[in-house]
Amino acid sequence: MSKKWNFKDIVKWGPGRHEPGATIPESGTAEDYETGGWRTERPVLDREKCNDCMICFFACPDSSIRVENGKLAGIDLRHCKGCGICAQVCPRDAMEMKSETRARKEEEEKT
Repeated sequence: MSKKWNFKDIVKWGPGRHEPGATIPESGTAEDYETGGWRTERPVLDREKCNDCMICFFACPDSSIRVENGKLAGIDLRHCKGCGICAQVCPRDAMEMKSETRARKEEEEKT
């Protein structure tokens, strides 16, 4: 069970009652928080160029590269922050960084 802090009277606490710094009051993972909303660029995968080497998977600091059955299945845009590391490490240039606006427009045109 996760610990919930009651800090309504924090101004009265004094130094002895404060929790140590960097304490996380409840457990969770990044899966619990969508962090891709402030991205300005997004990676766009060209499946024809990709050979599923998985270098992008190991390099992604946000675990946003989705893999299914040993093959690159896509990008988790709910968590991708648009850092571009995947595009930089791809030996086949299968990832291209595009502006979020342009990528969304291209997606809409395909549907």
